[in-house]
Amino acid sequence: MNGIVIVDKPQGWTSQDVTARLRRVFHTRRIGHGGTLDPMATGVLPVFVGRATRGVEFFEHAEKTYETVLRLGLTTDTEDITGAVLTQREVRVTADQVEAVLERFRGEIMQVPPMYSALKVNGQKLCDLARKGKEVERKPRPITIRELTLLGMEGSDVRLRVRCSKGTYIRTLCKDIGEALGCGGCMAQLRRVTAGEYTIAEAVPLQELLDSQAPEGYLRGVDTMFRNYPAVKLTANQETRCRNGNSFSRNLPDGTYRAYSQSGEFLMLAKVENGVMSTVKSFFEVG
Repeated sequence: MNGIVIVDKPQGWTSQDVTARLRRVFHTRRIGHGGTLDPMATGVLPVFVGRATRGVEFFEHAEKTYETVLRLGLTTDTEDITGAVLTQREVRVTADQVEAVLERFRGEIMQVPPMYSALKVNGQKLCDLARKGKEVERKPRPITIRELTLLGMEGSDVRLRVRCSKGTYIRTLCKDIGEALGCGGCMAQLRRVTAGEYTIAEAVPLQELLDSQAPEGYLRGVDTMFRNYPAVKLTANQETRCRNGNSFSRNLPDGTYRAYSQSGEFLMLAKVENGVMSTVKSFFEVG
């Protein structure tokens, strides 16, 4: 089996838990996922099966959108509600005050990664050090917040939608917004609603997939992750050159394309430069 299944990850599962379980469902060890979600998070988790795993590398920089709940007045050691409470404060914050502070966090900003993360320092994961009670200096990293929208407020809970670049920690964003508001805060909920080209509307609940008698029916072509690029059909000769890893002439504007065989098989993600088409990544079956 080859393809991508868009899983709606439930709370309490790690991304690795999901892929391990789906190896049994699809009877293959060739499975990868497109972007880690913490156990408390839910939502869009693209899982790549079989030859589709060749597409995982293109998902590393995919833009993602989240809906999160920031709980004001509460800070924890993990920056979310699963951690040990550090401080609790009274909250007297208006929606207008929240809106004013959010503006500081839009665009390109610097963010200090949390101690409870899988980032490594001197070969050790920060989360492993944090569990031993150790804290090390982390350098701020550039991230991009392309959208930060206030969806509503209820008591001390603030609902936000965040569209962001790779490497953004939403719980750290929540903590930093809480600090900027003067009362502190942490992440109370997190749901990923888009990842790359895929949306929550396309996602299948994990349990539905596990219960299915025909899980292959949920697989979609790996070309769907490139659907923003134009499609081109190759001639028989061009297909032969493609399968042999050779470039060939093609009268098209410079850019990236999805290349298909005459029969409709997705062959490769291709680029055209100066009238020459070459392979970015091949996806056809070999042998």
